[in-house]
Amino acid sequence: MIERLKTFVADGIDACKILVVGDVMLDKYYFGEVTRISPEAPVPIARVTDVRETLGGAANVVHNLALLGCQTSIIGQVGRDNHGEIFLSKLDALGVNFSGVIETSKPTTTKIRVISGHQQMIRLDFEDASELDTLATDELLKNFSAQLPNVDAVIVSDYGKGVCTKKVCREIIGACRAAKKFVVVDPKGDNWQKYFDASFITPNLKEFNAVLPTKIPNVDTLIEESARKVIDEFNLRGLVVTRSAEGLTLVDGEKISHVKARAQEVFDVSGAGDTVIAVFALALAGGLDSSTAAYLANVAAGVVVAKVGTYAVNRDELLNAL
Repeated sequence: MIERLKTFVADGIDACKILVVGDVMLDKYYFGEVTRISPEAPVPIARVTDVRETLGGAANVVHNLALLGCQTSIIGQVGRDNHGEIFLSKLDALGVNFSGVIETSKPTTTKIRVISGHQQMIRLDFEDASELDTLATDELLKNFSAQLPNVDAVIVSDYGKGVCTKKVCREIIGACRAAKKFVVVDPKGDNWQKYFDASFITPNLKEFNAVLPTKIPNVDTLIEESARKVIDEFNLRGLVVTRSAEGLTLVDGEKISHVKARAQEVFDVSGAGDTVIAVFALALAGGLDSSTAAYLANVAAGVVVAKVGTYAVNRDELLNAL
């Protein structure tokens, strides 16, 4: 299997076409050194030594896909602001098709983090999480309908910032089902009815527990049993549950795979779920079976969690990890 995966990563990804729909963000990091306390208030002073801006939210899924060599498109919402300009310029530099991104009066969702060493000191969020209005929704769905015929699979990346409304999710999933194309969802919250009929949903354990009547621990047999009930309830093909240090579990019909995480030092799990859904959907679009796709997604996630902050895996890193 490893040789087959190496061949796919090296030579097969370029032909894959993925469309990502969801809540896009700009992540800004201020890295600094703390040597003293402020005389103005009992807070540490961080002398900024480096600044980094990167794609976050649904756009981190896109970042992973683009660095791996996939033909990538994105549909989402940004504001008419400086953060939106920075965001779109980063997509342009990656060669991503962002013609489906709409501009509204809402601000571009932006998260600013101040970090000293490996410790996050504070995070500042700029956002308006209200749902898109009717006009913006119609424009977004029109852009989606225009792009669907040209892609192999669709990822819905829901961060609860107003793009992935019930109407948007239902219409996207219905269109994908009609076109016989994979639609893979990264969920948010406990309202999974809007994801009904999706091909796969990829929750972490906390997100999975949000839709269960009784919270379950991180145990193989309990996750299998609960996954089957959730698959039936929402008419899914399958589930991929990411389980932190325990790796991930795939339930797809009679197919069950428990893929264990690699033993390593974990710095930061932020963005690992984006990597999992990106690589899993990419592998499905490339013709790999779901178990093999889940294995590859777990390998990619192992690269990401060893990094600080939101991070996207590239093709060389994935090949080396294999």
